[in-house]
Amino acid sequence: MHGTGEIKDNWDLSVMRATSVVKILLTGSSINAVRITAAGRGEFMPVDKANTTEGRKKNRRIEVILSPKLDEILKLLETH
Repeated sequence: MHGTGEIKDNWDLSVMRATSVVKILLTGSSINAVRITAAGRGEFMPVDKANTTEGRKKNRRIEVILSPKLDEILKLLETH
């Protein structure tokens, strides 16, 4: 990460990583920003709990979770 802000810990870094991905997704797109949430988990939800170089590499990630609009799904189900 680069910029002018201070990175205090892994959680802070995780939030900055998530926010930067959201900004990339929104740039030049028609995605409504209200529909996107950026969240950082830091050390609290590791994929790999090993305190090794490989384990830390695996934990430097982003995850995109797609959630449907449930009201639209219900409408579809009601019409079929």
